[in-house]
Amino acid sequence: MVGLLKLMTNNSTVLALKYRPQTFNDLIGQEVIAETINNSIKYNKSPNAYLFTGIRGVGKTTIARIVAKSLNCENGAEKLCKDNFCMHCKSIINSNHIDVLEMDAASKTGVDDVRDLIEFSRYGPTSAKYKIFIIDEVHMLSKQAFNALLKTLEEPPKYLKFIFATTEIKKIPITVVSRCQRFDLSRVKTEKLFQYIKKISEQENGKISEDAIKLIVKISEGSVRDALSLLDRGLVSNSEGEELNLKKAQKIYGYFDKSSLIEIFNNIFKGEEDKVISIYRKIYEAGVEPKIFLNDFLEILYFIKNISSIKLDGTNFTLNDEEFDAINMISKQIDSKDIILFWQFTIETINELEIVANPNLCIEMFLVRLMYLKDYNKKTKKDSIINYENLNDENNEKKTPLNYKIVDQIKNITQQDKLKPNIKSKDTTSKLSINSFEKLIEFCIKKKEIKLKYELEFNVNLVTFAEGRIEIAFNENLDKDFIKDLSNKLYEWTNKRWIISLTKKKGLITKKQEEKINKDKIFENVKKSKIYNKVLEILPDSELIEFKINEDEKND
Repeated sequence: MVGLLKLMTNNSTVLALKYRPQTFNDLIGQEVIAETINNSIKYNKSPNAYLFTGIRGVGKTTIARIVAKSLNCENGAEKLCKDNFCMHCKSIINSNHIDVLEMDAASKTGVDDVRDLIEFSRYGPTSAKYKIFIIDEVHMLSKQAFNALLKTLEEPPKYLKFIFATTEIKKIPITVVSRCQRFDLSRVKTEKLFQYIKKISEQENGKISEDAIKLIVKISEGSVRDALSLLDRGLVSNSEGEELNLKKAQKIYGYFDKSSLIEIFNNIFKGEEDKVISIYRKIYEAGVEPKIFLNDFLEILYFIKNISSIKLDGTNFTLNDEEFDAINMISKQIDSKDIILFWQFTIETINELEIVANPNLCIEMFLVRLMYLKDYNKKTKKDSIINYENLNDENNEKKTPLNYKIVDQIKNITQQDKLKPNIKSKDTTSKLSINSFEKLIEFCIKKKEIKLKYELEFNVNLVTFAEGRIEIAFNENLDKDFIKDLSNKLYEWTNKRWIISLTKKKGLITKKQEEKINKDKIFENVKKSKIYNKVLEILPDSELIEFKINEDEKND
């Protein structure tokens, strides 16, 4: 009876709790942070206070508990409990450890709550090595509460650790942030999240198509918890024995088919106002919110503009083959300048949704405006007398209407200025020379650009490297902001604009792969050495596990 009760309880647990990571190795998408924290604990260099920030559901509270377990586990951080939990780990998981206090700052925001906490911190741990305070949603604390924390944060007792978690880092006073070791948790990459959700669905014996999983991944926006909750909802909502396909998933999650949106585009270009409005009303009646509609509209615009560079398999989870072909056809018929204008109008409409009483009518007028804009541009291209010279267009014979010129000028001046890194330097000459890929990695280490260093070592397959130009083979694991971040940093370091491009050419193996191959070769050579064979003669049961190269003998 007890065994049955345990089984029933386990099966009834929501997936987000059931598959909550228990060790650093269980985490997905946060490898750099996990490795950094694990090493700091392993070598007794853990900070007084941790600060974890990131969107909802990426693992802030989970990592906080793993840190608490690593600091207090009876087996130590290297052999952290995973299955057979020690007394401390078990109590931390169940949130009833006497020395590990979890506090929700959303419900305890006052200075009195913090003063009670500080008073409690004066007493050493009862049974564990460290007394740990985990404060979730720490940005909800009042200004007075933060001020009360400052002194304790700066000079805490050796046995005391603070772990803060927040989704709103900007709301935390800089004086508090500066006293913590900050970790920014990133969204989990699409491919990793897809493989994870697919694995969980198989473990749960859930019949769900890959297209439905892709939809879950898209809606979750990089949040593991959201993805697991959506999977849980889909498996529960679906009839027993039937597969949860894409159409069923769209109905369950209130999501609409992209083909309807593509059809709207086609009718906009045909000038079919009645059909455009009719299709949109069907989408609205299906329960799709106006803001979601506009965000998907922006996504389609992006695909139309960049369809030639989009790889359908593996990198794009939102388009099937038919939709891909339809968008490819539209991209050949529409001018790039029209796409930019459509994008600007869509952004403006998203802002309008916040102030209008009826968002639905706002969307309908938006679609009518797009049709007018399309027809107006066609009409005025021939008749306008304004030259493109002012817009840096090479073809000076083309004309543009006055309103078009203004929009493009605003885009070219104000938006591009925002994108430029805010770097002021009187010296126009190069600050330094980075003439090799290895030197670039070394400089990232010197400047403490850990994230860039990680991407360069783990995810960059180099094709060519020259000063001022880097060519990289396409890698779906590469962070979406990597090229922009690297370009800005290189400009900051060298005072030169670097051209960084992605290519379909096959690149070299990554630095970490190269490092592993070299290490394996050395490992085999060591096993063939005379010294190792002599050791085996004396200790026949011994085995080579690790080796270290003496720095003095490295070049011998």
